[in-house]
Amino acid sequence: REKDDKYKIQMPKLRVAQEHKDKRKNIIDVERNIFKFKKSSEEKSRKREKEEKFFRETFMYDKEISVINTATAECSVPSERRVDLPVTAGEQLDVIDVTEGHAVICRNSEGRYGYVLVEHLNFR
Repeated sequence: REKDDKYKIQMPKLRVAQEHKDKRKNIIDVERNIFKFKKSSEEKSRKREKEEKFFRETFMYDKEISVINTATAECSVPSERRVDLPVTAGEQLDVIDVTEGHAVICRNSEGRYGYVLVEHLNFR
């Protein structure tokens, strides 16, 4: 046995530097975050589709939804009815359609639709 041990080659143990371990962990975390991002964007798109469906049913809107203009809300206005869009000061809104009277149909950044009085908007 002693002779065998004498000629036996001992291989050094390869140790991974701590930096490399950290990089591997970070890469795994990034991959997981990407999947979380995709999931949340799918949820947002479903929510937008639901809002659009509600908008079409409530307003009996059968035309194509296209943005005519963009406007900024001058002041905060709470909604009194479900068809009114609650607005906060400085919020960017997409004007979808012009109605008779002093109201326009707008869409906010969350994808909600509703009436907003022209008096509360600043067109640029």
